[in-house]
Amino acid sequence: MDSIMTKLRNLDAYPKINEDFYSRTLSGGLITIASSILMLLLFISELRTPPSTLTSFLFIFCFISHFCLSGMNLCSGLYLHAATETKLVVDTSRGETLRINVMSFDLLLKVQFDVTFPALPCSILSLDAMDISGEQHLDVKHDIVKKRLDSHGNVIETRQDGIGSPKIEKPLQRHGGRLEHNETYCGSCYGAEATDEDCCNSCEDVREAYRKKGWAISNPDVIDQCKREGFLQRIKDEEGEGCNVYGFLEVNKVAGNFHFAPGKSFQQSGVHVHDLLAFQKDSFNISHHINRLAFGDYFPGVVNPLDGVHWTQQAPSGMYQYFIKVVPTVYTDVNGHTIQSNQFSVTEHFRTGDVGRLLSLPGVFFFYDLSPIKVTFTEEHISFLHFLTNVCAIVGGVFTVSGILDSFVYHGQKAIKKKMELGKFS
Repeated sequence: MDSIMTKLRNLDAYPKINEDFYSRTLSGGLITIASSILMLLLFISELRTPPSTLTSFLFIFCFISHFCLSGMNLCSGLYLHAATETKLVVDTSRGETLRINVMSFDLLLKVQFDVTFPALPCSILSLDAMDISGEQHLDVKHDIVKKRLDSHGNVIETRQDGIGSPKIEKPLQRHGGRLEHNETYCGSCYGAEATDEDCCNSCEDVREAYRKKGWAISNPDVIDQCKREGFLQRIKDEEGEGCNVYGFLEVNKVAGNFHFAPGKSFQQSGVHVHDLLAFQKDSFNISHHINRLAFGDYFPGVVNPLDGVHWTQQAPSGMYQYFIKVVPTVYTDVNGHTIQSNQFSVTEHFRTGDVGRLLSLPGVFFFYDLSPIKVTFTEEHISFLHFLTNVCAIVGGVFTVSGILDSFVYHGQKAIKKKMELGKFS
């Protein structure tokens, strides 16, 4: 039994030294206090706060010390907070459609926007969306709200998109006579009727019928509905006003664009054009402020680079273009809840009103394309063993490096003192 105990004592890697042989110094005491404070701070940093300068400083200590258990892991995560793991994978859902909500992500891509035009009235501002598959949404009105703004940015009126309801005061019938008491009103579409039964009972109906035909209205005053509703007068009354438009679009998950521009849009000989003749203006100020633009739902850490962007037009007219690369993103929290969303990067370009011989359409255009790479963020808690390993690395690394520093100071002082005694120190 004694031999076994003797063998176990021989395996002791921590031999004890009699206290009579200890030599305690002032520098050693200062180093001990400093290293203890450093270990406490780094322990708290590892326990509660994100990686910081302190944990980076610790990594240097651990790298120097060969006793460090896991120096590379010290800056990798937290214990009381979840760590986020990032992965890049190929997006195999390209070519499908995408709806940004948890229940049906693979339907449509939802674009949320809030844009202010300080010098463009709501009555002339329209929104179009189209993509490379050929699908078009012209003069979008659903899920969109417009706010009329005065020159100081104060809200005058909030309304769903549209120019207002007609004032019926003996309007002109399609057959040419005036509306009588016992008749049902059916206004003329001025040659733009698709069938003989079609009626255009408001200026907006006539403009829509002309848009579908690919025609432009050169003089609204010759249109009875527009004249009765005071279309031109309303535009003049809103001169100098601005417009805040917000809402959302649902578009296919393919490359495309959506844009804000004055006038109704239509296709003419396969070209997308806007009817600007009705407004009788030579230039349009498309200065704008993007309050918010997102291609999906919010998730922790998301940054939308166009939020808060402001641009002021200096040229008489032109087209402002944003080229956006959309990156599909999946965020999973520690409880397993998944948020399907998107991030994006953007570049900008302005085309003046006259580029070569082609006139560019005045407006703000957002051209988007989807990246083939999907980003996944997964929140995970740090295991207790991982945390324990990091704590041991903190204690061992700081203790070892502080021991090296103490030994250097002690032997340096001793060497200097010896030279002073021999009279060789100068």
